[in-house]
Amino acid sequence: MIGTVALVFAGLAALLHVYIFVLESVRWTQPKTWRVFGIADQQTAEATRPMAYNQGFYNLFLAVGAAIGIVLWTVNGVGDIAGRTLLIFSLGSMVAASLVLVTSGRKYLRPASIQGTLPLIGLVLAILA
Repeated sequence: MIGTVALVFAGLAALLHVYIFVLESVRWTQPKTWRVFGIADQQTAEATRPMAYNQGFYNLFLAVGAAIGIVLWTVNGVGDIAGRTLLIFSLGSMVAASLVLVTSGRKYLRPASIQGTLPLIGLVLAILA
């Protein structure tokens, strides 16, 4: 039961990080997107585009790692060391990234909690499963 709930939270965390990838690497220069990230204008969005593009792929890679971990865990069972390890590593990296975001300033507390809550729950449950 705990393992199933862990996989659900891990899947939601992976989907969230794919969404963040889309925002940062695909839609960054669209006004609706850059406003979400507190970018003041189109010129600043264009200037920060390479950084956002790169950051988006980090989020995608974490999501892919979690997804592969979920698949291995599901196919091979809770005892699968590779799936469990990959899932814990990916979720732990997501949580660590959210903690780094918090250290950037108080204004990042909300986005860090959005980015880190699902993987934190999944991580704790995956460890307990």
